[in-house]
Amino acid sequence: MPGRVVPLLVLSLCLTVGPVQSQGSHQDAFIIQYLERRLAQVEERLNQCEQNTASVTQKTYDLSSEIRGYLSTLTVLRSEVKSQVDSMSVRVERMEREMEYLENKIPNQSDIEMEEALLEQQIKAAELDQLQKKAKIKVENDCSTALSQIKSLKIVNKAGDTYGSWFKDPSEGSAKVYLLSGIRNNTLLEYSSLQSFTERTTTSPAKVIELPFHWQGTGHMVYNGFLYYHKADTPNQIVKVDLLNGTVVDSTLLPGAGRLPVYSLNLNNYLDLAVDELGLWVIHADPDFGGNLVITKLDKKSLAVEFTWDTQCKSHDAEGAFLICGTLYVVYNSRYGGRSTVQCLYDIHDTIHSDESPVMFFPKRYTSHSSIHYHPGEKQLYAWDDGYQTIYKVETRRNDQVTDQSITE
Repeated sequence: MPGRVVPLLVLSLCLTVGPVQSQGSHQDAFIIQYLERRLAQVEERLNQCEQNTASVTQKTYDLSSEIRGYLSTLTVLRSEVKSQVDSMSVRVERMEREMEYLENKIPNQSDIEMEEALLEQQIKAAELDQLQKKAKIKVENDCSTALSQIKSLKIVNKAGDTYGSWFKDPSEGSAKVYLLSGIRNNTLLEYSSLQSFTERTTTSPAKVIELPFHWQGTGHMVYNGFLYYHKADTPNQIVKVDLLNGTVVDSTLLPGAGRLPVYSLNLNNYLDLAVDELGLWVIHADPDFGGNLVITKLDKKSLAVEFTWDTQCKSHDAEGAFLICGTLYVVYNSRYGGRSTVQCLYDIHDTIHSDESPVMFFPKRYTSHSSIHYHPGEKQLYAWDDGYQTIYKVETRRNDQVTDQSITE
């Protein structure tokens, strides 16, 4: 009996220990799984922390680089400000010295009053002298002729470039014809007569005159055997050349001229010389006067300025101008080329006015002029018309005569 009890007890113990061991293994697996999940979460948080740390480190580096750039810019600005302050300090010191110098040099009140009185006397004397010169022009050169119409045209020849200038010497008894081709050159062609220029035969060739300086533009003029022209590469220098020997006789700088083309449709001309019954003139534009045209009377011998008149005629859309008996006639056109018209005039004698004069048309020829010169003896205009040498016949009247000023088309 005791022998059976022992195996039964062993069997019972085995049966009891088996479930206990099985239950412990399940708990261990659960704990391991839990620990693995926790470790994975910890690793994920560590990776996130590492990424955040790298991002913060990069932002810190970028901010540091930006601050270094600002510091470099500030250093440059500081250097510039210091330089400007030093320069200003030098200027202030210089100004202080100049003010001190001026204070020592300023005259007393009595000297100032004497100088002002002398200046007033000089101004009055200059104004009186100008008025006397103007009166002298009017009295000694009684001229009461006005343009009534441009009657007809004659195409004489086609020679030279598209732009140029040609004319006869308006001196009494002179028959010579002169041609200057182009807007910049130093060669003048002289023909013995208009017939010689027209025929251009080998038996009477043109005389070639080499000028001492190049000309500029097309506003030249020959008067009494002397060529007057605008010297190239100068703003306002007029040269007088003796055509007998080709030497410079005189020259002058025209005050206030050369800053603006005379005519907006002829941009190569800054000085336009002209001759009428009263003598030698220069036409130019003044930017200080709204771009209006200005006429200046010159002494043909010394080139001294006798008087200057500011006109109301605009240079805009103008292609040329000429004078008859001290009256400026301005020729207007289109920049595309069209029929030329005289739409503005200015009379130095103040006997005819632009608003009372009708528009005068040139004979029908829809081109443009690069130069127009009046011959007072022949009552003709010598024009360079798009490469053609053209003569216009003009009709005049006396200012004191009442005539029918019809517009001839």
